[in-house]
This record gives sequence, structure tokens and C-alpha cells, in this order.
Amino acid sequence: MPRQAAAVCIVSGGLDSVCYAATLARDYDIYMITFAYGQRARREIDAARYFARVLKAKEHRIVDISFMKGLYGKSNALTDGRQELSKDFSQSLVVPIRNAIFIAIAGAWAMSINARAVAYGAHSGDVPHYADCRPEFAKAMAEALNIADIDSIRSGQRQQIEIASPAVQGLSKSELLKAGRATLGDSLFRTWSCYSNGVRRAGKYVHCGACESCISRKKAFTDAQIHDRTRYAA
Repeated sequence: MPRQAAAVCIVSGGLDSVCYAATLARDYDIYMITFAYGQRARREIDAARYFARVLKAKEHRIVDISFMKGLYGKSNALTDGRQELSKDFSQSLVVPIRNAIFIAIAGAWAMSINARAVAYGAHSGDVPHYADCRPEFAKAMAEALNIADIDSIRSGQRQQIEIASPAVQGLSKSELLKAGRATLGDSLFRTWSCYSNGVRRAGKYVHCGACESCISRKKAFTDAQIHDRTRYAA
């Protein structure tokens, strides 16, 4: 039986990236990559480790680029713990060209193992606010990466890669959630969406329930008509 095509999936450990990796795992051998970039929400990395096992990833790399926290400085609230996390979208939630950095590194791995795709969890609801979640960005990144190794592609040593995302497919967060649930079942409640590192309740850390990401998570479950078993502090 021929080997399946491979996809490098950028998985933070959050709901969107995990659900998208789960849908791709049906048709691809998946290689997961998670970035420690100085984010406040370190628990998402533990969630990514868990889902690498659940999805039987061929390999899972956790890449330490935490030096980025120093470069980002006060530019955003996701790496600067002194800033308040907003309940609604604000520019403080935008980490400068974060997805460009992630995709470039994941693209290098994809080219090295001759994978067909690099995938990340941007959905249609991200498009109005996050420029690096838009389909035109994904298309431009794919073009740039393929140009960067065009000689190897032309010689047949490597294949062109595509940048795949739910946004490219026109999927909303709730549609993505339903698709992921079909594969993951209730294990999807082990994902970590909170922009904070959690709030301690009864000896365990739970989602804060009040940041923009927690609120978006709650809404996605409501829109998908799935009972939300996530524990929130608020």
C-alpha cells in the first residue's frame, strides 16, 4: 500500500489547530509542530503533546523560539504578561507576523521531508482581524516558499507545498469544531484556548473564561450546538 501524502500541521494545542489537524489526519500522515514563542499560555503546549499522541502523529516537534518574546517587547498582550487580556478583539492581541514565522519554519521541515502541505488553524472568523490568517496571505506564503526552493522542485528532488487552513476552505470556527469532534470526540475538551495560563480552581488550572479567546470558544460550542464541557473560572 503506498505511503500517504504528508502534512506538517502547526498545532498550538488550541481548539482550532487541533480540530484542523484531526480532519487532515484522515487523509495525510501528519507531522505536528508546536512553537514556544514566549506566549503566556504555556498550557497549550502540554495540550499539543497530548493530541500528538491522540492523532498518532508521525513526529511532533516542539520548537523553542522563546527569544521572540524579547523582540516583541510591548507589542502585544499574548507575550507581554503586564498587559490586560481584552474580552473583545483589540490590536493588542495581534502578535506581529507570528504565522509568517511559524509557516516559514514549518515550511522548511515540510520541504525536508517532502510533505505536500503546511497546515494551520486559521478559520473564516479570524479573517476580518488577523492579516496572517487570510487566504491571500496563505497563497503568498506558499508562493514565496516554493520560489525559495524552486531549483529543487524543478529537478524533482522536492515537491511544491501548499498552505492549507480552514479559512482557505471557507470554514467557520463552529464548522471546524464539528468536523474535529467527529474524529476527536470528547477528547477535544483537552484543548487549551485561554490566552492566559489559566486560573487555579480546586487544585486544577481552568480556562479564565473572560479573555477574547475563551469567549470565542464558548460561542463556537453554542453555534455548533455542542454542550461545552470546558471548565471556566468565569
